[in-house]
Formats: sequence, structure tokens, C-alpha cells
Amino acid sequence: MIPYFNRVTKTIETEHVYGGAYLNWAYQSRLGFYLTDKFFSKRWLSRIFGAFEDSALSRSRIKDFISRYGIDMRDFEAEDYFCFNDFFIRKFKAGKRPFSQADRDFCAGAEARYYVFPELKPRQKFDVKGIEIDLEELLRDSELAQEFVGGCMILARLCPVDYHRFHFPFSGLLTRHYRIAGGLHSVNPVAIEATPKVFLENERQVAVMEHPKFGRVAMIEVGALGVGKIVQSAYSGRSSMPLKFEKGLEKGYFLFGGSTVIWLLQKEKFKPSQDILENSSKGLETWVPLGQPLGELNE
Repeated sequence: MIPYFNRVTKTIETEHVYGGAYLNWAYQSRLGFYLTDKFFSKRWLSRIFGAFEDSALSRSRIKDFISRYGIDMRDFEAEDYFCFNDFFIRKFKAGKRPFSQADRDFCAGAEARYYVFPELKPRQKFDVKGIEIDLEELLRDSELAQEFVGGCMILARLCPVDYHRFHFPFSGLLTRHYRIAGGLHSVNPVAIEATPKVFLENERQVAVMEHPKFGRVAMIEVGALGVGKIVQSAYSGRSSMPLKFEKGLEKGYFLFGGSTVIWLLQKEKFKPSQDILENSSKGLETWVPLGQPLGELNE
């Protein structure tokens, strides 16, 4: 079980990890980690698993999943789900998660557990959770990586029980996007202890965005164990660039599995919210609803 701070209730709560026993075996035992690294984290296996989640055979899991994890379905659009993946990418009802309309607010583009790392070095191992980040390796672009040295990294971890669509956190222009092939290790803290370079090794999709005041921002969706696909709703591989987008517009979604979204911001452009900053310094994630501010312009 993993403690986190709930911004809404203002209390420390406990996350009941989906598949916790398997994750402990897969990442804390020698045999489990060997098999996970060599076989289970490969994309072909996630594709097979994803095909099952897309089939009508997976539909029977939905009711038990809702009950076991206490998901309030009144928040979501009513739908007769054909398969588990249809349920997994369920949509909020209109108005359930409004985005702050203040121009200075950088909003939560995912409903997730958040860390913020306020000052990035080119290569860095963070004391919190032992995460290792090499900006050039993360982005696979040395020139782009230099843009974010000294800047801020926001990390949003989505659990399997969460809403799995992600949105634009501000209004701006998308000027470039690209995919980086990789494995699919879990992004759960249990797994990160064993694979501190997980965000440098997992499959990810990068979008480069421009804002008049936030400057250049990189948004990175990271695949994870069991995530067979990252789908971009706002654009396809053939979409022309630049692409104008509005704050709160759905950018895309993850199919089954826990996942992560990362935002990189340039130096002195962004001031993180105090609660996330303080909790992050203590090694504690902050659960933030979709659309609430993560911070604001540093003016």
C-alpha cells in the first residue's frame, strides 16, 4: 500500500495497489525481475493482453473492478461497455471536472498522483523514489533537452483505477510530436525502486508545445506494464503542425494499465503549487483532480 496526500480531503490516504502481489514478485524477487525484464515488459505481450481487454470476454471483470476499488460511476457518462478497455477509458460527465480558466494557471492534464521536481540538471538521480532522469535520453533530442536544464519536471502517475484520458493543461500551439520506442515496465513505486531508469527505457510519446508566457513545454506520455497502446485523440501522425489547442481539450488516452504523464517546463517560467511542492520534498505524492491548478506563471 502506498500513502499519498489527497488535495480534496486534505488528508493522507492509502492506495491499494492493483496487482500488488504480482508487482512485489515481479520487481522484488530475483526470478520475477528476470522474467519481467526479459519477457513480461515486452510490447508483444502487452499487445496480447490488450487484445483480451478489447474482447467481450473481458466484460465480466468490470462489475468486480468497480466494486473492489470503490469507483463512483455517477461521475462518468452512462454507457453499456462492450469490453474492459471501453470501461477503462470511460469519460467524465460534462462539467464534472472543470479546468481553471485563469490564464496564469497550469492545470492538471491528468487525474493522478503528482510529484514536482523544481530544478532539473542535465543528468540527475532524485532522492525521492530514486528516479533517474537524463534529459537528453528522456527526449532523445539533445537540443530540446537543453531547453529544460534548470527548469521544472511535473510527474503524474495514473493508477489502473484512475480516469485514463489526458488533456492539454493550457491553451497554445503544438509544434511537433514524435514517438520513442521502448519497453513497458511498471511505473509503480515498487517497480521504480528496481528500475530507476524506467522513464528513460519505457515507450513514450513526446509533444512539444508553445505558450506566450510558459514558453516551450514538453508533454510526454509514458507507456507501462500492460499498456498496449497510447492513443492520441487530438491529432494523428498525419496531422499538420503547428496545431492550435485549447486548455482542457482531450489530448489522448491510455489503454489498460498504470501509466505516467510528464511535463517539462523551462527555467523560471513556472511556480509549482505549494502543497505539491511541500509534499514532493517529503517523498509524498499529491492526488489532484483533473483541471485543478498544479501551479502558475512565475512572474
